[in-house]
Amino acid sequence: MEKLKALEKESISAAVRFAIAIALAVILPFFHNQLITGPFINALFYIAVITLGINRAVVIALIPSVVALSVGLLPALIFPIAPFIIMGNLLQIFCFNYLKKNYWLGLAVSSLAKFSFIFLSGQIIFNFLLHKNIGAASMIFSWPQLMTALIGGVIAFAFIRFFKFDFGK
Repeated sequence: MEKLKALEKESISAAVRFAIAIALAVILPFFHNQLITGPFINALFYIAVITLGINRAVVIALIPSVVALSVGLLPALIFPIAPFIIMGNLLQIFCFNYLKKNYWLGLAVSSLAKFSFIFLSGQIIFNFLLHKNIGAASMIFSWPQLMTALIGGVIAFAFIRFFKFDFGK
């Protein structure tokens, strides 16, 4: 009976964490500034992998881009790369999940993988396929992707340590 109560408590706790993560994934894109929201969205991805598992983290990783697209938060010019941003987020969480037992290695590899994928996708789509120079908007797909992923990882590490979650689940 005690095991059943402990299991129920853990299930409820996981459901509440998942609901909070979904709410944050929906709300954060509305803050518009990539250098502010980016680290928190990336932190949310890392925290989701550690605290909720890869399956729920995948759901969380889809939400910010879908929200940004559906409510017009992204300029129309950037629309063609949105699916690649989503794929970059998924690549990030899968790489991190694979390497999470070594948190800092996982953070570095997953951040570089996301950055490289999104940067190269943006270059190919806009420069070679669409033959468009999007100027300053292209910065969204360059170094900020790497910086926000790394900073998000540091934020997530502090959160995970503070709340004493197990890094190696």
